[in-house]
Amino acid sequence: MRVFKTRTFARLIRNTGISDQALREAVERAVKGLVDAELGSGLIKQRVARQGRGRSGGYRTIIALRAGDQAFFLHCFAKNDRANISDAELRSLREIAAHWLNTSPALIEAELKAGRLLEVKHGK
Repeated sequence: MRVFKTRTFARLIRNTGISDQALREAVERAVKGLVDAELGSGLIKQRVARQGRGRSGGYRTIIALRAGDQAFFLHCFAKNDRANISDAELRSLREIAAHWLNTSPALIEAELKAGRLLEVKHGK
């Protein structure tokens, strides 16, 4: 399964200490059916731990997921900064999710080369 993060998402987590391994683990939990919240249209909300702490007080990520195929990290926020995303943000994220989940493999490769999409690596 390929896992990606958008350039916007990468900027959001730059100073959080969230590793690619933590992102992969969030996707692995989701694929196993351990989803924190289903948001519809292929979107889920998954918790990711703060560095050295647990998931409950950590970060919330919004992922566009097609299990067994691909996942795209779209948004991240700290639980202590806000309780949830707004209805307008959810509508926008659903549109973005539809775009990425329906993107051809050739376009994904082009987006990777252009730096608008980054692949989440295996390992630490």
